[in-house]
Amino acid sequence: MRTLGPALLSLCLALLAPASVWAHGADPHGDAPAWSFDPWIMLPLMLAAALYLCGTARLWRRAGMGRGVRYWQLALYVAGWLALAGALVSPLHWWGEHLFTAHMIEHEIVMVVAAPLLVAGRPLGAALWAFPDRLRRRLAGAARGGLWRWLSLPATATILHGLAIWVWHMPPLFDATVTHVGLHRAQHLSFLLSGLLFWWALLRRAHPAAAAGHLFITMVHTGVLGALLTFSPRVLYTQQTAHAALWGLTALEDQQIAGLVMWVPGGTVYAAVMLTMVSRWVRRSSRGWRPGDALRAR
Repeated sequence: MRTLGPALLSLCLALLAPASVWAHGADPHGDAPAWSFDPWIMLPLMLAAALYLCGTARLWRRAGMGRGVRYWQLALYVAGWLALAGALVSPLHWWGEHLFTAHMIEHEIVMVVAAPLLVAGRPLGAALWAFPDRLRRRLAGAARGGLWRWLSLPATATILHGLAIWVWHMPPLFDATVTHVGLHRAQHLSFLLSGLLFWWALLRRAHPAAAAGHLFITMVHTGVLGALLTFSPRVLYTQQTAHAALWGLTALEDQQIAGLVMWVPGGTVYAAVMLTMVSRWVRRSSRGWRPGDALRAR
């Protein structure tokens, strides 16, 4: 752990190096950091943006500008979409295939930055308006069905999201995603979908007190996982950390920094939203209180 300070500095300098550094044989795969335009990623991204923007435009034509989906919700959705696209399409994705720390940054952006921003933008309500009226009503009815109601329960969503995180971080499975494109796509899809479900349940359905409790649970168990990676005396992810030396890091240092990324920045986001929920709970409770209530309770 004493070497983490110099290791972090070395990592920052390496990530800021121009692509030409990697084009001269430093990378064992013979390629340089580049944008990735995988159709399995680009097409869903473009479809999601098209449905949201077309639905919002149609809704505003009928209800008036800023009605149904407010301007700030549109801004949050766009910010979440850009964060998601940046994580999956920018050179960060290339770095994530070569460096465990970058891979963890990519995952944290997907789960604790992009997912809550997308949910805050009210995506389902906007996207439904992109469909014809009759189909929209059918889809809205299906969205109120029993399966969705069960999946969007805060407890269910928290458990499913936690399982996705812990299962995919099993060392053999995580290492396999580095060499198998299909597994890598499945990993990112499960992180995104479970993250959207988790934030939807807490931001859209849960009572603020319950949401704070589920955020605390998630902060604790992800913190435990991050600490396990940070303080492990040996390398757990041999394939993912195989190229750490290209950034001046040992494999163990790469794993330790990745654990810190999950533990500290990720935990900070959960803690901030949790405190916001507690504040909302207190304000909601105080609005129902009147002077003299305590005396009458006695």
